[in-house]
Amino acid sequence: MYQIYSHPYSQHSRRVISLLEEVGIEYESHIIDLLKGEHMSESYLGINPNHQVPTLIDGNVKIHESNAILRYLCIKHELFDWYPRSLDALAKVEQWLDWAQCQLFPLVRLIVLNRVFMGKNGDLNAADEAAGKIQAQLSIMENHLEGLQFLAGDKPTIADLALASNMFQLGLANEMPTTPNIVRWYENIAALKGFQKSLPQS
Repeated sequence: MYQIYSHPYSQHSRRVISLLEEVGIEYESHIIDLLKGEHMSESYLGINPNHQVPTLIDGNVKIHESNAILRYLCIKHELFDWYPRSLDALAKVEQWLDWAQCQLFPLVRLIVLNRVFMGKNGDLNAADEAAGKIQAQLSIMENHLEGLQFLAGDKPTIADLALASNMFQLGLANEMPTTPNIVRWYENIAALKGFQKSLPQS
């Protein structure tokens, strides 16, 4: 059985949990409490030297990066609706996975870390600057979703899970986008039982 080390306030963890729960893959959950610093403990650094979550262990296979975990699960379990084989759809999925990680996430992290999790130690100027910059990125996503139900077509993929995990994170800082295409798209993803089961329970 898969061993998953995660935390519900980690958007990277939630996208993995969302897929596992949505498609019904069994796993054993290990919560690494980021708020208590467990990701920096000697025992966890032996599992993930990057001191981050999630980590997936499958026998002798150990994977630290969330998008790599998503790809691995899709390939192993032949989840071709979630990670399509056609080059056109696959290109869209890969593009939006990279966009989520390289373009959107750094800004999301600055906003949420400083406004929500750092408390009085947060750099609000950095958060405000990121909040200004993120609007241009969200406009790209909003325009892409015109006439589309999901990022790569009429079915959700792991790219949608990756982007939706970031949107939920923005909601923690009251920065959830309000433009119509993103709102409609997010509602579609938020309705998935797997996505719902990935969310923090308190």
